[in-house]
Amino acid sequence: MSQEISPEIAQRIQLLEEKFKNSGQDMLSYLDGLLYDQYITYWDYIRLDTLLSLQVPSTHFPDEMIFIGYHQITELYFKLIIHEQLQIIESTELTGPFFAEKLRRINRYFGILISSFEVMIKGMEREQFLKFRMSLLPASGFQSAQFRMIEFYSSDLINVVHPDVRERFRESDNHSLEELYNHCYWKQGGIDMHTQEKTLTLKQFEERYTPRFLRIAHEVKDTNIYQRYLQLPEEEKTKELMDAMRAHDQNANINWKLMHMGSAHRYLRKEGDPIQATGGTNWKKFLPPSFQKIIFYPELWTQEEIENWGKQWVEHALNTK
Repeated sequence: MSQEISPEIAQRIQLLEEKFKNSGQDMLSYLDGLLYDQYITYWDYIRLDTLLSLQVPSTHFPDEMIFIGYHQITELYFKLIIHEQLQIIESTELTGPFFAEKLRRINRYFGILISSFEVMIKGMEREQFLKFRMSLLPASGFQSAQFRMIEFYSSDLINVVHPDVRERFRESDNHSLEELYNHCYWKQGGIDMHTQEKTLTLKQFEERYTPRFLRIAHEVKDTNIYQRYLQLPEEEKTKELMDAMRAHDQNANINWKLMHMGSAHRYLRKEGDPIQATGGTNWKKFLPPSFQKIIFYPELWTQEEIENWGKQWVEHALNTK
């Protein structure tokens, strides 16, 4: 004797039939698909075997596994940050509460990355790192394209221009996005300290990503997060939203970079002098927040706050051995 179909199930079947009828699809075929389909497992859903196969050290030093694993985790969080940024940028009916919630998520991801960076600072033997890093040349964390995308999606391109030329560009409207891009602050970190020429690390990075970076810069010229904030009606620019934006600025441009400086000071200092990072990059040229004053949302900060941007913390880091 067949079991009677409950009203709840019958209602769902009716709704499904209407859905597939309206879309011109055959509901019975989809139901057959459900019958033949297997239950999904956790390991298949997150592609666990593939994920765990991606940590492939280049040397026999055990701590290289930590180095690879943490950088891969970082890039996954960068992907989540970009995912939230694009929802703000692409929203057709952007509101202050939606905007603030997405930024809180971004800050949460940054918070996890910042608080977990001790894995890099304290989680590897310095002697092992200084040896296995030589097998990574010319690769460098400097080549994180996703972090550069986070910058481009966050603010106007002029706000990530090197401070030595930033004001000159501000005084004139006669410049292209390509010119601004050529003067991004982080490019100084890819100049060899001795020859003053571009390192192979920077050359590879530019060749691989410049077309994509410029495409993004043009796409979000009027829709990056800063521009979307400026375009909001005044009543939507709530204190909650401004606090979330300020926290994002601090997390991306002060706290995250200071954690990297802490790591650089632990692993890349020798008798008081800096050692070149992998790829010959000069971390002192693009990491210190007080030197670069990269600020995504300048309207949200006082002049005094801008002048002292990250200064106290950076001075502490530079004087700590």
